[in-house]
Amino acid sequence: MTDVFEEVEEEIRSERLKRLARNWLPILGGVLLVALIAALAWWGWQSFQTSRANAGSIAYQRGLESLQTGNSAGAETAFAEAEKAGNGAYKALALQQRAGLAVAANRIPDAIQLFDDAAKASGDPILHDTAVYKSALLMMDNGATLETLEAKLEPLTREGRPMLAFAQEALGMARLQFNKPAEAREVFVLLTLGQDVPDSVRQRAQAAIGMIDTGVAAGLPAIVAAQAVTPPAPPAPTAEQLAQAAQVQAAQAAQP
Repeated sequence: MTDVFEEVEEEIRSERLKRLARNWLPILGGVLLVALIAALAWWGWQSFQTSRANAGSIAYQRGLESLQTGNSAGAETAFAEAEKAGNGAYKALALQQRAGLAVAANRIPDAIQLFDDAAKASGDPILHDTAVYKSALLMMDNGATLETLEAKLEPLTREGRPMLAFAQEALGMARLQFNKPAEAREVFVLLTLGQDVPDSVRQRAQAAIGMIDTGVAAGLPAIVAAQAVTPPAPPAPTAEQLAQAAQVQAAQAAQP
């Protein structure tokens, strides 16, 4: 009888295992298939991102080489290619380089927009804050309101931000430019007391406080306004023009 009972138990276990297999194997197979598809998709995405990063790196390096040889047009083309091909860091760097070329060509509105685009292109705090800071400096020199500048710079002055000291300095200068010396002084005092403030920034802050306390800074808005309407100075004479002028003077002196 013992043998019979064991045989029956074996049959029951076998039937139970078959039933479990019929119920769970399709589910397990589906889970494994989904996991395989997800792994392949992740691998494909990583490969695509790596390929884009490599393409952006190559184009960016080509842009730097063009800059070194003075080929601005070639640099613009290469950086535009790096912007499109790259992602994250290389895209942000390429946009900043394009902004620098726009500044050199006196296309200030284009440069401001490119710096703003660079800030949006990367989540890296250093790249983001540097681009915003440069954009704010250009806006400061080109008619932006104090409210606009404060909205742009104040987020960069929060604790732990990489451009904190430089953004504070720019904020203080903007307030001085708009004839708000008391508010500006508060910012400069913070800079003199800060722990991680670069020496050059600290020294400029101390000088600005001295200008405010002596009343010299009160004339800054008028100076800025005068500079805005003063026509640009004529270009300096070239070496060839100077040589020609010297020859004329020598000829005149030789005449009796």
